[in-house]
Amino acid sequence: MLKSLSSFLRSKTFGDFSRDSLLKMDPEIAHQTSISALKMGLVPSQQRADSKLLATNICGLELKNPIGMAAGFDKNAQVPVALSKIGFGFCEVGTVTPHPQQGNEKPRLFRLPEKQAIINRMGFNNHGHDEVFRRLSEINSEAIIGVNIGANKDSDDFVKDYVLGVKKFAPISDYLTINISSPNTKGLRDLQGFEALKRLLFESLAERARAKIRVPIFLKIAPDLDEKEMDAIAKVLVDSDIDGLIISNTTIDRETVKGLEHSEELGGLSGKPLFNLSTRRLAQMRLRVGDDMVIIGVGGIHSSQSAIAKLNAGANAIQLYSALVFCGMELLDEIKLGLVSAVEKNSFKNISSLSGTNTIDWASGKLEL
Repeated sequence: MLKSLSSFLRSKTFGDFSRDSLLKMDPEIAHQTSISALKMGLVPSQQRADSKLLATNICGLELKNPIGMAAGFDKNAQVPVALSKIGFGFCEVGTVTPHPQQGNEKPRLFRLPEKQAIINRMGFNNHGHDEVFRRLSEINSEAIIGVNIGANKDSDDFVKDYVLGVKKFAPISDYLTINISSPNTKGLRDLQGFEALKRLLFESLAERARAKIRVPIFLKIAPDLDEKEMDAIAKVLVDSDIDGLIISNTTIDRETVKGLEHSEELGGLSGKPLFNLSTRRLAQMRLRVGDDMVIIGVGGIHSSQSAIAKLNAGANAIQLYSALVFCGMELLDEIKLGLVSAVEKNSFKNISSLSGTNTIDWASGKLEL
């Protein structure tokens, strides 16, 4: 997905690299520009330490703040430490498949600026297990880094690809995410079905058990699930040893962007229009899996208000992505300030107390932004 260099700038150091000019670039070129800037150390580091009110623990991971960079931005583990330095509490690299693959044909990435939305059909383009493993192995940092694992599109057994991902990255990652929710690999979402998911989790968690260190594993699901499908997923989860959920991936629904240029492009829709749907699904799954399972909320967060709402719906931590394209790096600072203000306003001890305060209303559809 798209990221422009200006999305990460806190200063005017880069002169002609304005957000407007970069948004006129081809989306993938703009994305690579931001990666290159981070690799070269051109993006200013965070100036002040985060408030202690933002510190939280998920699955044993001590986060300086609950805001992560979602998978899809740093597909090949090129800049996770740089992302930590500019202020993210954690970073999820990938999606990574066993073998390198080019992804789908271009163009495959489209901006819908009227709605602060993006449609992508990237298709898990990445450098593969070996290259990403090499890069992660060379990192000497306290940054919290998760690895999002997927399956090659031409694989004859998707489950085996996920097992290979667990085996490869369990020894060196802070957590793993099993991504079965992308709409851009044919048949991948079928793994969300009851029997397929049972086999996937059984074999993946069995492989995790063989590792020397128990790494937390999350399951990333789609927002395009109905009540029965959510019931089935919840039943599999509560009978397994999985640590948490990431809700949600992109949607194939176009109702919120109907009539706009590019709105009929195939792929997953992300950004602001996804917020209400993904947050409702998060709350609905929270009610199904109970309070103990960790949930990371992602999808449409575009302001401090929406970040707070995602936590109120039942998330323990959140991830950003598409909104940074349109709002810039300032959004990360804005959200942090808003979260601290919300904690202080309610006289809470820390950020974790914001989680789940409005789950029922979000699950029922009574709340929207």
